[in-house]
Parts: sequence; structure tokens; C-alpha cells
Amino acid sequence: MEFGRIVFSSNWEYQDQDLGLLLAHFSHMLKIYDGRLPILMVTDLEVIKVVLVKECYSNFINRRKRTTGLAGPFSDGIIMVKDERWKRMRSTLSPYFTSGRLKEIFPIAMTHADRFIKNMQKKDPEQPVKIKEVVAPYSLDVITSSSFSVDIDSINNPEDPFVINVKKFIQFNMFNPLLLLILLFPSLAIPLKKMGVTLFSKSAMDFFYSVLKKIKDDHNKESEGRVDFLKLMLQNQIPDDQIQDSDTSEQPAKGLTDHEILSQSLVFILGGYETTSTTLTFLLYNLATNPDCLEKLVEEIDKNFPLDTPITYDALMRMDYLEMAINESMRLLPTAPRLERSAKKTVVINGLTIPEGTLVGIPTYVLSHDPDIWESPGEFRPERFSPENKSEFLQYAFIPFGLGPRNCIGMRYAVMIMKLFVVKLLQNFSVETCKETQIPLEINVTFQPKVPITLKLIPRSCNKKQ
Repeated sequence: MEFGRIVFSSNWEYQDQDLGLLLAHFSHMLKIYDGRLPILMVTDLEVIKVVLVKECYSNFINRRKRTTGLAGPFSDGIIMVKDERWKRMRSTLSPYFTSGRLKEIFPIAMTHADRFIKNMQKKDPEQPVKIKEVVAPYSLDVITSSSFSVDIDSINNPEDPFVINVKKFIQFNMFNPLLLLILLFPSLAIPLKKMGVTLFSKSAMDFFYSVLKKIKDDHNKESEGRVDFLKLMLQNQIPDDQIQDSDTSEQPAKGLTDHEILSQSLVFILGGYETTSTTLTFLLYNLATNPDCLEKLVEEIDKNFPLDTPITYDALMRMDYLEMAINESMRLLPTAPRLERSAKKTVVINGLTIPEGTLVGIPTYVLSHDPDIWESPGEFRPERFSPENKSEFLQYAFIPFGLGPRNCIGMRYAVMIMKLFVVKLLQNFSVETCKETQIPLEINVTFQPKVPITLKLIPRSCNKKQ
């Protein structure tokens, strides 16, 4: 057993980049280790269907057993909790992401998209731009505004304490000695928890909890005002004594405690900010390096939204080629390269026996690059996701947001703010590569670019003059 390696037998060792070849060779399954934790990696689509959808509630409802004491504010976030407690939280939060709610949020996103465009129009078009640095503030501003009715305007105020602490919080090092120690010696988590040790920046956590508590208290005092995610959670607040400590204990049908509300607020900020901005950064890179695809998308945008034509939620969500391009970019570079579910009982799926307690891993990156599923998987081809090419088969091979009852709860919200951003950007700018653009793109072990993605954003008015 070795940390960070895949072990098949005493004579076989493979690095992570060989995982796809191994899975294909060894009948779509392989055992790997995270420290001392064994994981059964599967790419068999029938097994994936059962694990994520068919037997999610009955057997595979939980993710890996985590050291929640070291997770700080995430310990009672929806991404961490299990069983009946997760069901209660999910049923409480799901109504916040319906089409009706998203239509209420849409004008907020439009305000910040317009602000982003105005800010970019002030910049020198000849100067290359580090894309994530300009995309991330838009993502953060939309999320904080729609979640708490707070306008931090990080687009124009990059030194705002909120912005600084978000960046500090997400600077998570996979090779943090503490993390490696816990992976190799899980029993150390208990004394470390009692000592108040966490895997995240304590100063950033303290900052967010104090800020969020103040925002929450202000919301409690206000009877009027816009309905945001926090206000909806406050409408479903329940006393702490209604909740049992155990995840498996009987829980109320709905409701969140005081601390759970604060935790979900932080999950919304950090989860939405990082994944949305990363996905948009990869998308713009793929469009810039595939100008024929970019041209098709610009044509669709100009056709649906000529200048001075208002962008509406319904029309935006019906744009086929835009959705195809986003999906293809997420296939090439998924923000979550692996999904995990834990088996509560022994089950046989498609001839594969999965013992009780087994952690099943689904390598989304490997699935997205399997040449048996995708023709020329390394190429950017949005047409793969055209309406006529959609099939149930591909539904289980392309899972950037997860699948089934425990998929990403904010999926439609994320897609909406990404689509709006792309439309507003390409209405006003052309996206081009430059000498600083790394081609081909190199990805590190955390699936982030080794070199920041740098492109040029040229005002379309300049192109017309030329």
C-alpha cells in the first residue's frame, strides 16, 4: 500500500494518469488507495446507474466517511451529512432552486454581468487577461447577492475582506502535512478535533461565521426586503432540540438549525464560487482555442439576442449550442474528477459483488476521456451534446454535477449564471488566444491549470472597424 498510488498487486503500481488505461483493461473496475482507505473504482455504466440512481436511497446514499471534526463549518453542511439528516436538509433546500426561484434571481445575475462588462470595457484590449481573475469576481458577486442580498462588488473592490478570505479559504493544499497524516493515521482525528484543529484556515472561518451571523441577525430583524436564499432558510429554521445527534436518528421532515443555516450559507459561497469560476475559465479557453466553435456560438447569440434586445431567462435557457459548448467543456475538464458513494450493505451489480462498507469511486475524468464511449475524446466537439445525439447511455458517462438524488443541488443555478455570463461577454468581446496562452493546456494533480489561463478579450466594436 502506498499513498497517492494505485496498487493492483505486489507487482503492479500505477500513477493516476494511467487510471483510464487500467480501468479499460481490467473489466471496468480497479482498487486504489487514499492513504489506508481502499476505494473500488468503477467505469461500468450499469454499475454507475445502480449506485447513483437506482439504489441511492436504499444503499448508496452516503459519500465517504469523513473526519467531520476537522472539516470546520462543513461538518453539518449538506455535502457532509448522511442518511436521514441529509434527507431533511435536501428536502429543505431543494425548493430554493426551482425555475421559479431562479427567475427571481435572474435580474440580480444580470446586474452583476452588466457590471463585469463595464469594468472590462475600461481595460486596455491589447493587454492579455488572466481569465479566472476576471471571472471569479462575477461568480462571487452573484452568489453573495442572491444568497444574502449583500453587494460586495468584488469586481471593483478586489481587496474587500470578503474576497480576501474567500481566496484564503479555498487555498487548500492536497499535500498539507496534516491531511497526509490523517489519511495515514485516521485515529489521530479524534485528539486533533478536541484540540480545535481543522483542515481550513481558522482566521477565514472565524471571519465568515461572524459576517454570516451578522447578516443572519439583520435578516431576522427585517420583515420586508428581497427574498434570498438566507431568508428562505430562516423561514424553515427549527430549534436545535428537535434534531437528534445521529444521522440515522428520526429527523423532522424539513428544517435547519441555527448553525446548519450558517453552514449551508458558507457551502453556497465556497462551492458555487470556485466551481463556477473554474468551469467558465475552462470554457473560454476551449472556445478561444477552437475559433470555429466560438463563431457558431456567437452566431447563435446574435440571432437570439440582437443588440438592445433584452436577455430573458426562458430564451437564455433554450439556447442549444451554448448548452452544448458548456457540456463539452465540462466533459473535457470536469471540476469534480471523481464521485464517491459508500455501500451500506453487500450488493451484486452486473456480476460485481460490492461488500458492505466498500467505498465506490466513479472517475468522471476517466469516463469523459474513454475512447470506447467518445470518438476522439481529446477534441472539443460541442455537437456531441446536440439534441439528436442525446441518449440514456451517455447520461451515465457524462456526470459533471453527479447524478441521482445526491447530485449537485445548485446545478441549474450554476448553469444559469454561466450562460448569462457567456452571452453578455460574447455580445461585447471576442475571445482570442495570445502568446501567453498555454497550448495544449497542462493540468496539475488538483485538476487546475499549471499556468493561469491567459487570453485576450477584444471589444467587438474594434473587430468591426478592422
